[in-house]
Parts: sequence; structure tokens; C-alpha cells
Amino acid sequence: MPSVILDIEVTEPFPEVILDDETDGVAVLLRRKRRPLAFWMEDAATLTNRTLTPAYFDARTLRHARGVLLRDSIREEIAPVAEYKPFPSLSVVICTRDRADLLARCLRSIQSMQRPLSCPEFEILVVDNATADDSTRNVVAEFQSVRYVHEPVPGLDTARNRGLQEASGDLVALLDDDVVADQGWLLGFEEAYSENPDAAVFTGLILPLELSTFAQEAFERRGGFRLAFGTGFEKARYGRQRTGDPGYPAQAGRFGAGANMTLNRSAILQLGGFDEALDTGAPLAGGGDLDMFYRVIRAGLPLVFEPRMLVFHFHRTTDKSLRAQYESWGKGYMAFVSKSYAVDPENRKGLRLAVRLWISYQAKRLIKSIRTTDLGELRYVSREVWGGVVGLLGAYNRSVRRMERRRSSMT
Repeated sequence: MPSVILDIEVTEPFPEVILDDETDGVAVLLRRKRRPLAFWMEDAATLTNRTLTPAYFDARTLRHARGVLLRDSIREEIAPVAEYKPFPSLSVVICTRDRADLLARCLRSIQSMQRPLSCPEFEILVVDNATADDSTRNVVAEFQSVRYVHEPVPGLDTARNRGLQEASGDLVALLDDDVVADQGWLLGFEEAYSENPDAAVFTGLILPLELSTFAQEAFERRGGFRLAFGTGFEKARYGRQRTGDPGYPAQAGRFGAGANMTLNRSAILQLGGFDEALDTGAPLAGGGDLDMFYRVIRAGLPLVFEPRMLVFHFHRTTDKSLRAQYESWGKGYMAFVSKSYAVDPENRKGLRLAVRLWISYQAKRLIKSIRTTDLGELRYVSREVWGGVVGLLGAYNRSVRRMERRRSSMT
């Protein structure tokens, strides 16, 4: 049975929520003045009763958000008033392939975002990547002021590069077609840009759009997109060095995820854009965002995480597809590391350390799942580890050759 997702604002009186018999649990997004503070999940069976009273929300707020709530309140009181920079020219690019329904939902959310007073009209561009029919083009035609571009060569990073080339904005927001943008996304971007106008990349928080299936709940209970980069509710600015952080900057997913990233167009093009041998779809459906974040950091360019740049992601709905996702994560990570090891000899020691940390982390999870006889967890970890093994054993070089053949066949 599904879990209900509640969006709770702490500056308003806490509600009383009655869970019906068809609801298996509750997930709560806690905000203060619309700024995300915390997210938690709880099984209905663990609750005293199926009525969530204001006292319940009081207690859970203290448990899950006391620290960040205190820091947020203090920051608001003592931080100097930000000198807001003129809003930059912005293009929002959605790369998609044969997912017209998801695309339509994503476009509706983008067009309904709350716009800051300083925000002029911004461009929305859809890159249709090697589509099988006209469904994507037809969806785009239903939305005013949305531009359509067709990219015939399959591959997410190929589509991303086409979006960067076609975009007119100085900043390019790349959102996946299976996300829904929070209404405050633009306000979060305005704040992040005003505080960090020199940043080459901005990433944001990613939370579940729904928790209707076992696989969706399992993914989020394992940390979702927040698993790799911590709780994800505090601002962060990353530079080339980070004291006391072993393996930096090669940890998997440490800076965010490609489903929600905004790039300084000229800076990224100077770095050569995305590596089109990554994120090619099967058999290497990952790694492109990790590679981009790593190259940005290694080039000495700032990368900023802003939780107010929030999107809601439509998670995989079946256990089979979720296991495939974890395999692609392991494979994509190790393919990116293998590539970086070859082209960045100066940081080979750090890359070896990052791999050792990844292996140690996965080994601990494997051992724990065996000891607790958690067969679901064992399947997920095993698939991610298997993907990592395949990724280390030449996946990147094979993908380079595959993309060469793919391009040759289309000329």
C-alpha cells in the first residue's frame, strides 16, 4: 500500500491528519517559509494510532529538524542582507526520449514556478533524443513558448550537449523529464546565484514525487538521491580542495545529481561539454553527471548546492527496474573513475582512495544485509557492486568505441 506525502510548513499551525486504511505509511517534507528543512518516513504500523496530531508534528520536528531549524533561524537574524545580482539569462532544458506523459507533467511544473520580481522571461527548450515517433513533438506543440529540437544520436549526454549548444541563456538548467519542479525552484536559484555568481554548477535537492509502490518506498528508505551527499538540507559550496575529506572530489553523487543541475554555459563549453561516452543508455546508463561535477571541481570552478532548488522525482516503480538503476549507478561510477584515472594522472592517488572507500562502504552494507537476512537490501547492494565490477573492467573504453560506431552509422 502507498505512503502519503505531506508538505508541512512550520510557520503555520500544524494540522491533524487522519491516515485511511489504504495508507501504509507517511512521508513528511518539513519547510520553514517554504525552505526545505527535513524529510522523514514512518510506517503506519509504528504509530500509536492513524491520526497524526499537532503534537506528533511537534515531536518529529524536534527529532528531525531541531539543528537545521535553529541554524536557519540564526542565519536569518544575523546574516547580512544579500545583494541580489541582476537575474541572469536562463534556459531550462529538458532532454527526453519517448516519455511524452512525463514530459508534459514536467513542462507544466516549470511554467507554474513562482517567478521572482527580478526574473525576466526565460527560455524553455526540449531536446528530443532519437525518438521513435512524433509524441514528444506533439506534446511540445501544446505549450506556448517552448522550443523543440531533435537530436538524432542516442545518448543523454549527447542530448545535453545539444541543449547547451542550442540554449540562448548564460545559465542552463538541465532537468530530467521525470521530475516536477517545486514552485520555489526559481526563488532558490535566484538566492544561490546572488550568493555565488561565480559558480559554474548549481545543484539542488531531489525528493520523491510519490511513494505508491514497494520499489519507490525501498529506494527512498535507502536514502534516495540524498544517500550519497548527506541530508541535503543545508547550503554547500565546493572548491578544488576540501581539507579532511578523503577521496575528494571523486565520491559518487557527492555534489548532487544530473536530474537537477544548472550550469554556467560558457564555463561548461570551455571544459568541452559532457562526455558522450557516458550516459549512453544501456549498457552504460550513467556517469555523465559525476564526470561533469568532477571536472568542474578539478578545474578550480565553484560548485554550489542549494536545497531551495527542489524538484520531485518520479522513482522507479518496480523492483526489477530499481535493481537495474543501482547496477547502472555502480557501473557509471566506476566507468567515470576509470576514465578520470586515465586522463587525470595528477589525482590518481585520490581516485584510488575514492574507489577503496566505495568498496569498503559497499562491503559493510553487504555484510549487514547478510547478518540481518535482509534479502531486499542484499539484492540492491549486490547489483550495485556487480555494476561497479563491470564498470572497472573496461566499460568506459567499450562505450567510447560503441559511440564511435553509433555516430558512424548515422553519417
